[in-house]
Amino acid sequence: MTQTTDQLANHIAKQLLQIGAVVLRPQDPFTWASGLKAPIYCDNRLTMSYPEIRESIADGFASIIRERYPEVEVIAGTATAGIPHAAWVAAKLQLPMIYVRDKAKGHGKQNLIEGKLPEGKKVVVIEDLISTGGSSLKAGVAVREAGGEVLATLAIFTYEFPQALEAFANAGIPLTTLSSYSKLVEAAGEIGAITSEEMAVLHSWREDPQSFGK
Repeated sequence: MTQTTDQLANHIAKQLLQIGAVVLRPQDPFTWASGLKAPIYCDNRLTMSYPEIRESIADGFASIIRERYPEVEVIAGTATAGIPHAAWVAAKLQLPMIYVRDKAKGHGKQNLIEGKLPEGKKVVVIEDLISTGGSSLKAGVAVREAGGEVLATLAIFTYEFPQALEAFANAGIPLTTLSSYSKLVEAAGEIGAITSEEMAVLHSWREDPQSFGK
């Protein structure tokens, strides 16, 4: 059975909640490395340890690529969390894979991109999480500078920050995610993981993250 985009987003959101890859704490917010107070913490690396869930993610990515980017020739993963998902997608699509380091190696050939990327090849970049979009866009720019053509970036989850959408639009790189913050909050409500009051708090953070918890 083929899932619609909304069905897939809801399904992935519930799986992330189920394994604790996404944790919601509206009454006891996390402090991110940036100093931002947030009622959510996302660690999609946990999905690697759950075969059924990582399969759902890989199937979702592969389905989007087949439908929207059938001309793709190479799958790229972002270091480090995007690498395993890119590998599983590349295997499903029987395509070459590369990965992009966050910075060039300090020895040897000082590679920024690992694997073979012939000039002009069409690439889809796989990421695990979109926050402000900076690191993901850096990977796309690295692929471009190496001679590849970036068709799109696909990610498991996005916080839906406007600056990320703006950054991708300005870079001319389409962005698609399997699930999102709003879908996750909706799914959490459906399974009774949060109360209506907590849902209101979560929505308020989404509207104004900078003032949350102050």
